[in-house]
Amino acid sequence: MTTHAAAPPRSKDRERRKAIRRSGLGSAVSRPLEQAGEMVRLMGDVLYSALRHPVGYWGEVREQMFQTLKLCWIPMIISTTAFGLGAPGLQGGNIFSLFGIPERLGSFFIMASVREFAPWINAMVVAGVMGTAITADLGARRIREEIDAMEVLGVDPIRTLIVPRVVAMTLITGLMDLVALAFGVVGGYIAAVPILKANSSAFFGSFFDNATTTDIWASVIKTSIFGLIIGVVCCYKGLHTGGGPIGVGRAVNQAVVIAFAAIWIFNAVFTAIMLGLNPEMQIYK
Repeated sequence: MTTHAAAPPRSKDRERRKAIRRSGLGSAVSRPLEQAGEMVRLMGDVLYSALRHPVGYWGEVREQMFQTLKLCWIPMIISTTAFGLGAPGLQGGNIFSLFGIPERLGSFFIMASVREFAPWINAMVVAGVMGTAITADLGARRIREEIDAMEVLGVDPIRTLIVPRVVAMTLITGLMDLVALAFGVVGGYIAAVPILKANSSAFFGSFFDNATTTDIWASVIKTSIFGLIIGVVCCYKGLHTGGGPIGVGRAVNQAVVIAFAAIWIFNAVFTAIMLGLNPEMQIYK
């Protein structure tokens, strides 16, 4: 009678992993983690290429920045002003009015506008408008096999297509944050002074008494990193598009959702670290 030796433990583990990958649950868990790792690797490749040889791509960067500014500045201004007027302006102002201090709404806008919603709305607009355009453009190039042709010819698609877009998104998103901050405060001013009858000088006095240099540079740096995240995520999804025109639409949807989620997670971590290192910023004067 023939006997069979037991399979080695490593062989059993390998077979078990293969079975998990074949199952829908294993794929649903592993694939997002794989994509996250590939996005981080793409970010490293982009930063290495941009810093190792920082010439030759600035013309395309300028074009991408101009295109982003042209498409995003009006929606961004409207959104930040309306949001500043509505949620923190009128809602927060009504609470301050209960205590008879509507002028103190200026100090509240350091936390509400400068630290949080102005950078967030700016990033949402850029991701929704320009991020989707980048994903669709690269996805269309992929399904038309233009990127494959570049690789066959020895042209690096990361250096040629990805680096200028990521650099442009990083720079223009940070610069647009300054405009978003200004119009967010304008929305709060409209809520406080004309509507809640606060004193204009007292509103700005409260605002600048609590404003710090750390608030401004941290807001700009955080928003610039938002732009870096948007650029990498959207370029990755466009670069790995498959399945024809339907795949392009699917990649656009996925890019926006992933970018939003990554921005929310990074924003929570960044704000916690900033306030932990600067506890005096939580004291309102």
